[in-house]
Amino acid sequence: MIGRLSLPQKILAYAALAAVALVILFPIYYMLIISLKIPRDIYRTPSLLPVNATLRNYADLVGRQDFLVNIGNSLVVAGLATLFSLVISTMAAYSLVRLKYRYRDWIGRLILFSYLTPSALLFIPLSVIIAQLRLGNTLHGLIFVYLTFSAPLSTWMLMGFFRGIPRELEEQAMVDGATRVGAIWRVLLPLAGPGLIAVSVFTFTGAWNELLLALIFITSPRLQTVPVALQYLITGDVFRWGLIMAGAVMAALPVMVLYYLAQRFVVQGLAAGAVKG
Repeated sequence: MIGRLSLPQKILAYAALAAVALVILFPIYYMLIISLKIPRDIYRTPSLLPVNATLRNYADLVGRQDFLVNIGNSLVVAGLATLFSLVISTMAAYSLVRLKYRYRDWIGRLILFSYLTPSALLFIPLSVIIAQLRLGNTLHGLIFVYLTFSAPLSTWMLMGFFRGIPRELEEQAMVDGATRVGAIWRVLLPLAGPGLIAVSVFTFTGAWNELLLALIFITSPRLQTVPVALQYLITGDVFRWGLIMAGAVMAALPVMVLYYLAQRFVVQGLAAGAVKG
């Protein structure tokens, strides 16, 4: 598209793209710069350049704060929540799209409404359920809680992807001797691969960044996830910006790597869901 523009139009287009990139990347750059400064340099020597750069904040996070333990907790919780949510939502979305039964449309709407319910309204009944199951202050309990918002969103998104796959492909596979489960495994899921990856990325990101529920259901410092650990770096009215920014950088790296590896599939999946759903 840009190749067809005249020279002045190209200059304006690239200038606009550069401005957008600057707005997006500047907070990340500033976060990285602050993470490389000690408190004295942060408050007394304001600069956008890495003056007197040091890795002391990262060393304190890893050594004194055990931040790698928090990252491991987040990886376990977000990873398993994504896996369980994907399995549940795949079966639910297939049922709502392919099978015919009464109140199917209403069930789909209720799933969406359950996702739209604010978490602040759910943590009290969830606390009662988690207490009855004796899963309080455990990563297993937190994974179970995260399914309350990840599974509905994943189901609603996968419904759009499954609608875009012709029903005749599965019917042909069943005519050739495959069971319904075999048709799903061999035909539907491979064709919905980009959509499944896109849903997995968004589900993982939502679980990785979640704070409110993790703050309520996890009380042990050794079980805290990354957002909770970052929250506890603020003591009273003292903001240790160097440690906070270093923690933010370390917390952002896994998600950035995930999006970098899956960006092609995410774009394909979103396009398929938007156009065909």
